[in-house]
Amino acid sequence: MLEAMASSLQYWWLSRRSLLLAILAGSVGLFRSPKPVLAASKADETAWDLSDAEWKRRLSPEAYRVLRQEGTEPPFSSALNDEKGPGTFHCSGCDLPLFSSEAKFNSGTGWPSFWQALPGAIATKIDFKLIIPRTEYHCRRCGGHQGHVFNDGPKPTGKRFCNNGVALRFQPSP
Repeated sequence: MLEAMASSLQYWWLSRRSLLLAILAGSVGLFRSPKPVLAASKADETAWDLSDAEWKRRLSPEAYRVLRQEGTEPPFSSALNDEKGPGTFHCSGCDLPLFSSEAKFNSGTGWPSFWQALPGAIATKIDFKLIIPRTEYHCRRCGGHQGHVFNDGPKPTGKRFCNNGVALRFQPSP
């Protein structure tokens, strides 16, 4: 009995300690990379290193909030959630192709979801905004926030790239 209580107390202390460390790490940004951009070339990176004012001029207020401030749009608010045609989904910030329509699936979450990104299209970082660590992904070229990736998607990858629709532009196949 005493052993079970000691084990329970130890679990409680470790859980509380882990939660506190996660909160502290998230609040001081210890696990945040400053910019998750992995640009293909220095010239390409410089072309998309825009000022805050320039991004505000280029984007709608909602797109700016999502792409530049890492916001999230309301579920079921994007027409792209129901887009089923053949084509490519591009970053709405810089027009880099991010996902093929062949990788899109209906996750039931209310956001466009994909089981795979195009090669070299995204960069990831750990996000502690909800205390629990999540993998956030951004456009590799302009650094625009797209969404989060989870391990509950369909085969063959088992991934679910849960994307903000306002962060995408659909380019139908010819």
